[in-house]
Amino acid sequence: MPMYPSATPSNLETQHMTFRFNSSRSRRLAVAGASVAVAALALTACSSGSGSDASESPAGEEGFGDLTLQLSWILNEEFAGEYFADSKGYYEEAGFSSVNLVPGPSTGVAELVSGTADVALSDSISVGAAVANEGAPLKIIGATFQANPFTILSLAEGGDIATVDDLKGKRIGVQDSNTTLFNALLAANDIDPSELTIVPVQYDPAPLVNGEVDGFMAYITNESVTVAAQGLDTTDLPFADNGLPFVAETITVTDEQIADNREMLKAFLVAEIRGWTDALNDPEEGSRLAVEEYGVDLDLNPENSLAGAIAQNELIVSDETEEFGIFTISDALQASTIGSLEGAGIMIEAGDLFDMSLLAEVYEENPDLIAYMG
Repeated sequence: MPMYPSATPSNLETQHMTFRFNSSRSRRLAVAGASVAVAALALTACSSGSGSDASESPAGEEGFGDLTLQLSWILNEEFAGEYFADSKGYYEEAGFSSVNLVPGPSTGVAELVSGTADVALSDSISVGAAVANEGAPLKIIGATFQANPFTILSLAEGGDIATVDDLKGKRIGVQDSNTTLFNALLAANDIDPSELTIVPVQYDPAPLVNGEVDGFMAYITNESVTVAAQGLDTTDLPFADNGLPFVAETITVTDEQIADNREMLKAFLVAEIRGWTDALNDPEEGSRLAVEEYGVDLDLNPENSLAGAIAQNELIVSDETEEFGIFTISDALQASTIGSLEGAGIMIEAGDLFDMSLLAEVYEENPDLIAYMG
């Protein structure tokens, strides 16, 4: 959800980038389909749920066809692993004729349930709320971030929000797509929304810098970097340290996809693991791919992008990923995520939110992928 000042949500939300595998790796932009409201969940839960040509059997001569991946954010360094998977041909080698990267901001829930996306990168709070409250037929099958990067960013000489109690009486800028997450933070810390003022904002942190809000919902790996780069002293209130230690950038799919297209999803995970292995080992190239190729139209700041790429790698690795491989969500991490949801008033069982069997099969079949640091 971070935003660079040169990028505007109005045009980002309608970008739809398709990567087709040929000698030139041509890239084209097209207008994405109309957004589907989460309220449509009940009407579409029985739909096909797939926007691809994938089949159940492993990719043969025909392959899996096209796959549509809904991203949670714009085409910046946050998706370095996807850029490596595309530019190095990992998606192609996995059996896909094309991978369509659809920029956000989006939780991916509506796109998955409506069938306009095959896979979405989301967060466990948004997905958990949709499953628990709307009956969305979704499962998380892996997570890029072992620790979530959400934070309330403030200026040290302004709101200086260092504790949850500091939120009280403050004006907090919250984006529409992050409302569920922010309400979860309040609920987890027994803060009534009436004790502060929620100010609707877009994704540019200018309202914070200009003093229009005291705090701004952000990513530690992005806005905190870009605002500090302006020479301003900042204060972060990380969600992970304040009642919401949940996984983020979750790889989320429908139950129907798991049942009908299991081999396709496993092939996708293999390509993703290979891509993120490269991103972990070469953040400089991941940043360059974002700045010069995939996000070239966004005019990203190279220094900020590299700082973000390095910072996010710290959220991807852990003792558990070193032992079991990236994207792992251990039983303990699942439990802490469920605890975060419960603290926010979202009641759900781990088995209703997570299905780690596909990733387990991937690593069993490809044990060499576990050693991502070589």
